[in-house]
Amino acid sequence: MRLMSIWVKVCANTSLFDARIAVEAGADAVGFVFAPSPRRVTAEQVAAIVPHLPASIEKIGVFVDATLDQIVSIVRACGLTGMQLHSEKGPELPTGLRQSLGTELRIVRVVHFGARAAEQAAAIGQDPNVDAVLVDSRTDLAPGGTGVAFDWATARESLFQNVKALKRLIAAGGLTPDNVAEAIVTLCPWGVDVASGVESAPGRKDPQKVLKFVANARVAGQSLTAAFRDTPIFD
Repeated sequence: MRLMSIWVKVCANTSLFDARIAVEAGADAVGFVFAPSPRRVTAEQVAAIVPHLPASIEKIGVFVDATLDQIVSIVRACGLTGMQLHSEKGPELPTGLRQSLGTELRIVRVVHFGARAAEQAAAIGQDPNVDAVLVDSRTDLAPGGTGVAFDWATARESLFQNVKALKRLIAAGGLTPDNVAEAIVTLCPWGVDVASGVESAPGRKDPQKVLKFVANARVAGQSLTAAFRDTPIFD
């Protein structure tokens, strides 16, 4: 059995300065949003940022209803190491991405918490081309990055209750430095994802908030490792 620290992604970076804040705080991944959003970036912007980041940190592109060709083009142009897919497309999309980009890149699919979230996550869990499932909240105005938390207590009893039977689950939506530890202890996720919860303004990261978020997530993750020492929930 091997236990790992919780995976932490700081998303919606719009500048090299902000991405470096996440790196220095000890995040595992940085995210870039290629979809309508106050935090949207272009392939040209990200292509100028990525070469200045350590090879060890994951660079994840966030795509909403993008086509296979669009995703492949941006991933290659920017030197990304993974993609987060907000899409209603079936397994043909991850299959196409694997065929075009290889097996080394991380593919994360998004499920919006609700009545069918557990069913959707279980279905995605059968897809060998998907590495993780990100559970996010949704509003009428945005498919993700809403800054709104879903019901953790309900999610714990449904979607997150059988973490070993599903893909790696990443908790997102409404996380902040002050509540990330509670979310981790409640849900026991494989990873956490934050965007607006560590900003000083839309599209601009607050260094102290990022540092506090990552530190609090690490401490909470270590407590889970101790509590589940005989159960390999982190694999």
